[in-house]
Amino acid sequence: MLRFDRILGLLLFLRSGQSVSADELARHFAVSRRTIYRDLETLSLLGVPIYAERGRGGGFQLLEGYFLPPLMFSQSEAVALLFGISLQKNLRAAPFATDIVMAEQKLLAALPERLRTVLIKARQLIGIEQLPYDIFHPETGFSASATQAENDPGGESVIISVFLQAILDQQAVVFDYASYRHDQRYEVQATPCGVFWDRDHWYLVGMDSGKPEPRMWRSDRVSDIRPQRPQSSYNSQGDFDVREMLGRKWLSAAIKQWSQQAPVKIRLSPQLATRLQHDWYYRHASFEPLASGRILMTFGESDRTIVFELVRWLGPEAELLEPVAWRAELQAELKRMLAIYVD
Repeated sequence: MLRFDRILGLLLFLRSGQSVSADELARHFAVSRRTIYRDLETLSLLGVPIYAERGRGGGFQLLEGYFLPPLMFSQSEAVALLFGISLQKNLRAAPFATDIVMAEQKLLAALPERLRTVLIKARQLIGIEQLPYDIFHPETGFSASATQAENDPGGESVIISVFLQAILDQQAVVFDYASYRHDQRYEVQATPCGVFWDRDHWYLVGMDSGKPEPRMWRSDRVSDIRPQRPQSSYNSQGDFDVREMLGRKWLSAAIKQWSQQAPVKIRLSPQLATRLQHDWYYRHASFEPLASGRILMTFGESDRTIVFELVRWLGPEAELLEPVAWRAELQAELKRMLAIYVD
């Protein structure tokens, strides 16, 4: 890495706002501590306000409020940024939708003519495929016209934008929320913590008043969201990290709760259990080895149609055990199927 690139990278690294030791900087840029000290001295001579915190947990940090001047992008950096913009523009609902267009225009305007001519056709160069329909995990029990956000993807974009802006402004929010089957609506007062996108849906994460753990709300079920004025008691949830929820870790707790409300038990072969443990949804079910060598799978589901479809797909190596009342219904359905193949 050239020294100029390293010094620029060092400045960007310090922009994180956290105190960083010389050893950590040396490891990151694969140079000696002496080189790091020389680079820091160069930045100081250029007027960059860097100060050092002494002691065991000390390090280097930029003075709070320092503004980094506009930077030029390399070709690969510009392509990477435009790819991200194109991906966001292809989402069904995207936060700060108007700002995305303006950011793209500003980025293109800052590029050399040759590169701008190529990248201005980004939509022709970068394809984002829509998510396919999932036959085993359909969107059931929630009408597409249930909320203003479902009717108007632009409205959902506003909801996400307001939620994100509230995080930046350190404001709480109030909104109306529709339950899963739209049989109940209630008002929520929350401190926003973060958002994430999963299977074409945005999820808002925040602290609900009186609840000890972060809660999640699907943005297409939110309506009439409005920020509240900043309060001295506002808690920014500085220790919250949305990455801890990715990998659908949140789904494990949800399925465990649903298993108590509407338990479904299926006895299946180890081979089928292994296959289901690779599924994005059923991998969060409970898989308990039995003395017979088979596996007892437990999850929560109140829609028998979904369960029957799963059992039929699994085949003869799977047996529905509970709910017991469903066994007779499934047996009758399988007899009707068998009758079609009997001469």
